[in-house]
Amino acid sequence: MKITTHSPEETIELGKKIGAKLRGGDVIAFRGDLGAGKTTMTRGIAVGMGLPDEVTSPTFALLNEYREEGKTPLCHYDMYRIGSSEELDAVGFYDCLEQGCALAVEWSENIDDALPEGTVYIGLSRIDDNTREIIITGDERFEDIGN
Repeated sequence: MKITTHSPEETIELGKKIGAKLRGGDVIAFRGDLGAGKTTMTRGIAVGMGLPDEVTSPTFALLNEYREEGKTPLCHYDMYRIGSSEELDAVGFYDCLEQGCALAVEWSENIDDALPEGTVYIGLSRIDDNTREIIITGDERFEDIGN
């Protein structure tokens, strides 16, 4: 599915729709250059999951966790500095999956070989300062998400 958003607010709204459909164990694998809107989309996903919207980029932490009583937790990863899937144990990747968290993974191409079956791929392309082309593949739950 291909969707175009015309503002950060529209990207967040799309993220909310995606977040509302996520379950524990789901993995969102983001593709997109720096500034494409991956963290903005994750902010919407968190809100759609009923979590706080205080999402920040995990660039320096590698992992930001968002938890709220009674809600599925969200583990937000930045894999930019991860060289291979062998390093995933050290950053708690498998622990988050085993705990029933949903995962949002920026720079997921660095760990392609470790992404589980059923991963949802979201490609974001920056068209201009506000416009993003977003392509979602990998799970039929999201086929009508842009409607």
